[in-house]
Amino acid sequence: MTPTDTSRCEPRRLGLRPAGGVAAAGRGAGGRRVLMLLENSTYPRDPRVRLEARTLTAAGYRVAVICPALPGEPWREQIDGVAVYRFPALRGANGLVGYGLEYVHAMLATAVLSLIVWASSGFDIVHAHNPPDTFVLVAAFYKLFGKRFVFDHHDLAPEMYRARFGARGRPRVAAVLGWLERLSCRLADRVIATNESYKAVELARGRVPESRISVVRNGPDLDRIRPVAPDAELRGLGKTIIAFVGVMGFQDGVDYLLRAVHRLVYDLDRADVYCVVIGPGDALADLRALATRLCLDGYVRFTGRLSTDELLPLLCAADIGVEPSPSNAYNDRSTAIKLMEYMALAKPLVAFDLPEHRVTAGEAALYARPNDELDFARCLVRLIDGPALRRRLGAVGRARVVRELAWRHQAPRLLEAYAALRPAGATRGSASP
Repeated sequence: MTPTDTSRCEPRRLGLRPAGGVAAAGRGAGGRRVLMLLENSTYPRDPRVRLEARTLTAAGYRVAVICPALPGEPWREQIDGVAVYRFPALRGANGLVGYGLEYVHAMLATAVLSLIVWASSGFDIVHAHNPPDTFVLVAAFYKLFGKRFVFDHHDLAPEMYRARFGARGRPRVAAVLGWLERLSCRLADRVIATNESYKAVELARGRVPESRISVVRNGPDLDRIRPVAPDAELRGLGKTIIAFVGVMGFQDGVDYLLRAVHRLVYDLDRADVYCVVIGPGDALADLRALATRLCLDGYVRFTGRLSTDELLPLLCAADIGVEPSPSNAYNDRSTAIKLMEYMALAKPLVAFDLPEHRVTAGEAALYARPNDELDFARCLVRLIDGPALRRRLGAVGRARVVRELAWRHQAPRLLEAYAALRPAGATRGSASP
């Protein structure tokens, strides 16, 4: 997750007015009202939810979002035509009990706010962004009243649970998460997959007919992820700058990055590097402690959460972008939006060789053997010592984002998915709205 600002963007600049049949689908929205449910991030900081909400708003839908509040944020406000309703989030939730309490609190708060939205402005479609998959319980209630349900499948919850808790995980919890995922898939009028790997899971495990699945990939907003003047302090170090940006959960592999940097500095004798780690996360305190144990305090900087205006100069100062997520059943199937953000800024990449990393980055990256920190460090050395290689990979990545991966290429797919939603009471022979 990369933070963003709340400034107004014109729909045409965002590429939210696609041509042809998709534009017609947008004009056919007829003011249909969408209620989006979000728990594991905030609005408008979640880039996917923000872009989807703006895309739908630009196409004529009326969108409301329910999400947690950051300190100081109002419980109700209007942002770029999107009505935002926020609930106070539990702070410091960690471990199985902590996450359970967080989700129960979020579900109750979401249910109450959804009733407020229903009574004040109404809605026709419930669009749930997982996790948690418990949003299906809210959607199931409103389906009794003829509302349509869109399940936006951000994460494979059972696999993410196993990746996060490992041997400490409880099989019964994983089984419940699997059941909630299957229920979400089967009750949804439209399932939105973030990539083909997730679509395969929905077809096999969720038993969703292919006709009800739409693939809408994550994609960077090129009006937001753009080149700016690089951070002078970082560039002034005279070292090769390595950058990581994203939320740091226990499954996200930043510990692998730290061990790779340790290998780089102490085993490969490359003290001419500096790593900036940008973003918040449950694992941040543990990662700071690990960096100290690995004697990396002079080589690694943790920034915590930053705004877009704060993080872009750091990314633009970087020579190399990294994605250290290790190979497991969750990461192998998931798309890392950070890869595309690095590529949008023409940064060469190092990542472990995971299937979806290959799909996303293609030839813009060097790939290390999965979960091999020394090989990751050796890939970094190749880029440190190869300025021409860095320029070539960066140019390949930038071109790929512009031609194929940017959000403007995904927005038409979202509108097509919504155009396929039948209004309440429509028969299978009815025309799409």
